[in-house]
Amino acid sequence: MDQNKLNNQSNYWEANFSKKPLMFGLIPSVAASSALKKFEEDNIKEIIELGAGLGRDTVFFAKNKIKVEALDYSSTAIKIIETKAKDNNLSKLIYTKHFDVRDKLPYKDNSIKGIFSHMLYCMALSNFDIKKLNNEILRILEPGGINIYSVRNTNDGDYKKGIHRGRRNVRE
Repeated sequence: MDQNKLNNQSNYWEANFSKKPLMFGLIPSVAASSALKKFEEDNIKEIIELGAGLGRDTVFFAKNKIKVEALDYSSTAIKIIETKAKDNNLSKLIYTKHFDVRDKLPYKDNSIKGIFSHMLYCMALSNFDIKKLNNEILRILEPGGINIYSVRNTNDGDYKKGIHRGRRNVRE
């Protein structure tokens, strides 16, 4: 994968989120609805959301009394989430952080009980980046903690509709 394209993808997200602040809608993802059940079942009251995007799942979790620290690569997305938190009177349950998941996660070892990400693993990340992220998640999760994430599959309505950017090198 072209490292310059990976590093410059923030321009894409900033432009799209600025022009279309509701591009993913307001309804929570199916993944978030399923994750909520698991978080409630395991009595998880605080989560980290990686790649929070425009915050539709963030707001959903907070409305269901789960404290969320929402991390996203786009500063525009973070501002939109902060506005949604304020508009929904959820500022005490939603915290934000502008963050690149290719960096070391800003949490102590074994300190997080629940992590959620919807479609983050589908972003333009190299295999090296994904392995590093997985290792970071394992580092910060408490023993018995949960990492719930979603990915695309061949049944997805957008399957093969994107722009081919290259193949991930498995040996990276």
